[in-house]
Amino acid sequence: MTDHITRALTLSRRRMMALGLGALLAPSLDPRQALAQPVFADDPFQLGVAAGDPAPDGFVIWTRLAPDPLAIGHGMPARPVPVSWEVAEDEGFSRIAAQGEAVARPELAHAVHVEVDGLSPARTYHYRFTAGAERSLVGRARTTPAAGASLARARFGVVGCQHYEQGLYTAHRRLAQEDELDFVFCYGDYIYEGRSARVGNSGAGPQANQRQHVGQEIYSLDDYRRRYAQYKMDADLQASHAAAAWFVTWDDHEIDNNWAADLDQDGTDRAIFRLRQQSAMQAYYEHMPLRRSAFPAGPAMRLYRRADYGTLLRLNLLDTRQYRSDQACGGRWGVCDELERAEAEMLGSEQERFLFDSLSTSPARWNAIAQQVMVMDLDRDPGPGYMANPDSWGGYRAPRARLLRHIRDRGVLNPVVLTGDEHQNYAGELHLDGRHPEGRAIATEFVGTSITSGGDGVDQQPHMAKLLAANPQLKFNNAQRGYLLCDVTAERWETAFRVLDKVSAPGGTISTRARLAVPAGETGVVPA
Repeated sequence: MTDHITRALTLSRRRMMALGLGALLAPSLDPRQALAQPVFADDPFQLGVAAGDPAPDGFVIWTRLAPDPLAIGHGMPARPVPVSWEVAEDEGFSRIAAQGEAVARPELAHAVHVEVDGLSPARTYHYRFTAGAERSLVGRARTTPAAGASLARARFGVVGCQHYEQGLYTAHRRLAQEDELDFVFCYGDYIYEGRSARVGNSGAGPQANQRQHVGQEIYSLDDYRRRYAQYKMDADLQASHAAAAWFVTWDDHEIDNNWAADLDQDGTDRAIFRLRQQSAMQAYYEHMPLRRSAFPAGPAMRLYRRADYGTLLRLNLLDTRQYRSDQACGGRWGVCDELERAEAEMLGSEQERFLFDSLSTSPARWNAIAQQVMVMDLDRDPGPGYMANPDSWGGYRAPRARLLRHIRDRGVLNPVVLTGDEHQNYAGELHLDGRHPEGRAIATEFVGTSITSGGDGVDQQPHMAKLLAANPQLKFNNAQRGYLLCDVTAERWETAFRVLDKVSAPGGTISTRARLAVPAGETGVVPA
């Protein structure tokens, strides 16, 4: 990995523990004079930098000032602070492409979101921030191709489910060391909301956690801010963000396990739960490289959107939490009449129309649906009975059928679904009824494992061989930690399942467990 993820041209630290920002910005001083030359008691860029939502002319760049990240107030005064930024064509910042000044405001925990524009399409840039005498890490991001441009190849990573307590973020470090990526898609579970625990559950039973959360289960805005800060202080995660621009969306643990619309799974009064959602959504925005279009409005924010990589790839990013109906069967794995309820919603009517229109009008050779929960309606019981996961699309059979029929009947070109949530790797084919797959599959699905959730894992859990036999549409399964690496050309989509031998100790070795492909014009999974 080159020096773009190291601190570039770092100026001398002014670690004035006796004179922090609080003294500097005392009310007796003129605010503009005080803010012009802030002096920090410690490094204000301890949470790193990030870029996101690339477009042909730019991207978002993000940082957050936090000299004392885990403290209430994060070591900052309740005052706005100016932050300058630079985007350059080269790593040494000798060719500046754009620059300016943003304001880190206390209302947003001194986070900065700069929507950089005026850049050239399909080009790699480097960016950094400066506040006072302190300079941030250097990040790298690549703009998307111009609209309608021909593109020979797109290469990107797929990550998520990164429970801080259950392992080290070695997978993020390995992803940062991959050959230059166009982008990274994060399908969610960026943080986990639970209290500190010394022992957690994994596929192999109870397992000692590698590190602990700070504090109890999180509910307030300050709680969520500290949890994000604890995660973002990890150097491997910072390296992954600095290596490429991310497209982010959430799953459930950014707010609460298995939440659906304004319902949690504990019977909390809906009005009370909306207060928790409001805090969680603000903290999510504060810590993600999102555009202003995602700015939260109370307990709501829009995360579904799309991005085009020329005429090669359309990326449809979805939110399968905020608009869905409650889980069927009381949220318990099994079978019940509610699985077939006609009124069930997974995406909500507005997001569903957005997706269907995007798929129908796409000019792209490949159409990716980048979302959170499994679309394959697997029979989770390899015995004579049937068991559905009601939190997945298999628990929402009516909207699932609408989606698959739309893809089939509108002739959507080369549809591929990207999924997380399961803490295992899967590859399979999508049929209207996976219990009775007939004829040609409608689409292909690749499910990425977790970064850490579930601990070290194993090559395959004991019951999964039986599950594979009971589900002919399922073609591959693995239960190690890691990420997906997708290589897309006009001729085929190739997914490498990159896995680690361990996350329980430093030095995990990365390898490719399987490399599977979908030839253009087909929906079957074949060895690459």
